[in-house]
Amino acid sequence: MKKILIISTLLFSLAPLAALASCESVKAEIAQKIISNGVPESSFKLEIVPNDQVQQVGGQVVGHCENDSQKIVYTRITDSE
Repeated sequence: MKKILIISTLLFSLAPLAALASCESVKAEIAQKIISNGVPESSFKLEIVPNDQVQQVGGQVVGHCENDSQKIVYTRITDSE
């Protein structure tokens, strides 16, 4: 019984650490979803920017990471860029 209690306590204490995914892994997941929807990898870029710099980058916020202190911004690349 004590073993089960110790194991469950450890699992619950480690869960928040696993929930805070790294920005690069979140960015990779988002990129894969975009590519899976038929968008060529060469026609967009994803940038990780601090919250206070989102307006300067432009584009659309498609995700967040690092406890919501960073945003992942999608920018479409056209032939004229």
